[in-house]
Amino acid sequence: MAKQLLSGNEAIALGAWAAGVKVGTGYPGTPSTETLENLVRHPEVYCEWSPNEKVALEVGIGSAMGGVRTLVTMKHVGLNVAADPYMSVANTGINAGLVLLAADDPSMYSSQNEQDSRNYAAFARIPALDPSDSQEAYEFAKRAFDISEQFDTPVMLHETMRIAHTRTMVESDGVRNEVPDRDYVSEPSKYVMMPAYAVGRTKVTNEREDKLVEFAETSDLNRVEMRDTKVGIIVAGALYNHVREALPDASILKLGISWPLPPKKLADFAASVDKVYVVEETCRYFRDHIAALGIQLSEPPAAPLPRSGEVFPSDIRASFGAQLPEHLPAAQGLPPRPPAFCAGCPHRLVYCELRRIKAIVTGDIGCYTLGAVAPFKSVDSVIDMGASLSMSHGMELAGAPERTGRPVIGVIGDSTFAHSGITSLLGTVYNGGKGTLCILDNRTTAMTGTQGNPVNGVTLSEQANRVSPLIDASEKPSVLDRAAGKPLDLVALCNAIGVDEVMQVDAQDMKAIRKALKDATSHTDKLSVIIFKSPCRLVDRTRKPAPVIRDCRRCGTCIQIGCPALGKDETGHAVIDPVQCIGCGQCVQACPFDCIQFD
Repeated sequence: MAKQLLSGNEAIALGAWAAGVKVGTGYPGTPSTETLENLVRHPEVYCEWSPNEKVALEVGIGSAMGGVRTLVTMKHVGLNVAADPYMSVANTGINAGLVLLAADDPSMYSSQNEQDSRNYAAFARIPALDPSDSQEAYEFAKRAFDISEQFDTPVMLHETMRIAHTRTMVESDGVRNEVPDRDYVSEPSKYVMMPAYAVGRTKVTNEREDKLVEFAETSDLNRVEMRDTKVGIIVAGALYNHVREALPDASILKLGISWPLPPKKLADFAASVDKVYVVEETCRYFRDHIAALGIQLSEPPAAPLPRSGEVFPSDIRASFGAQLPEHLPAAQGLPPRPPAFCAGCPHRLVYCELRRIKAIVTGDIGCYTLGAVAPFKSVDSVIDMGASLSMSHGMELAGAPERTGRPVIGVIGDSTFAHSGITSLLGTVYNGGKGTLCILDNRTTAMTGTQGNPVNGVTLSEQANRVSPLIDASEKPSVLDRAAGKPLDLVALCNAIGVDEVMQVDAQDMKAIRKALKDATSHTDKLSVIIFKSPCRLVDRTRKPAPVIRDCRRCGTCIQIGCPALGKDETGHAVIDPVQCIGCGQCVQACPFDCIQFD
């Protein structure tokens, strides 16, 4: 047995490989992204990024229906996008094992909201497994495929950011279970969800739920740890470790299966302790479902647990009146480090111009969301992926440009446009919408780690081939055969669906950006799409010598472009940090007095 230090995502990838998975699909989203990036390094598994989570799950359903074990990965908000096929496959069941990794983000480290995806498991009546560390992430990933095939159901593997990105020791035998492909048998009454067939499948789902409850009652995935019987804690996932640290003497019912809940095991545990509590974060998933079973739960004696965000051992100690360990005081007076565009980011000049023309900007999900913060402060809304283009059309319908005297401009990134912006743009065109929409094409999915997307045409297999020695053409030619993707031509697409005016502009050329925005916003009788194109600095890492500042007028204009390589000295003169500067020339273009020049 080999031991290695793995994150939860790496452990899930290893467990899926060991379970005999042959196909992996998903959409990159923190904290789930690294799972497929690790799984694709195994030559026996074909993996791909899909344009969005709905497509990823549909590909996965087809793959499992076709007879091979399949893993589908996404973050919690991605499950919202995939909810339509998710709810239907809960009814149809599967052929080969189908596991969906749903990664939640308590405290919203990289998300627009908090959700507990286990509510979706209960909603669809799909079993959910909740590992508490990397070892369990590995083991549960393997078990999930067996459960999926045993009960003819997809299985949710639920994790939070703390599991996904924390590294703990994993012991594995390094052996892959080469599961034979299952034969596909045409069965319309099972897979065609027209009303007559769906009614019949619902009865099957009801029977399956009863069997799953029986399984949860006896499964070793749910375990009781009896200690002091004065306090009993019901907990799952990463919080199990926090409870063990904060309340080492408490008895615990650790739920490895978070849906369905085992009614008898819960009742027996509650009867074995003086008081029983639930420790969970972000919502009342366990408390509401357990209370609905008629089990009397107590509230923490000292203070309620936090209603939102991550719950830490210190929170648990405080809630139960346990003494906090001594610790050094937090450091004081540290300078803030707000998030910022990288030096040379191609989004910077676009936002500077949007700020200058005082546009109402409906924004989208991506690193360009930073246009909402100082010094740009030029993004007025960010709701979900693809919303920018739809909301811009809605603002136009409300007459906002006329009533405010400000242009309304939708801004979206290339990956997000492929994810769900195409249909938003199509809706605007179809309904005769006018105005200006901007696509920031930086040639990658930058925010989640520079993954490929349909616009740049770089596939997951292609990226893995560049960095991984595990994928070898002599071992698995089929993986390499599928590696090269086909990039989407944004200009051709916009023209094809009927956009009135399409412009492609160099995102590093301030004068061209200014002219394009001026031309597009000068009319109200047509729809204009401007594609601002320039590669992300994490993709194109070329550098030129830093420019030189001479005779600085101390006007501060260059500072307002928000480049981390620019600052001021003690006299107020602009200075350039040669370590961070990549020689992009944005400050050269921004200086109104030509004080910044390439020497």
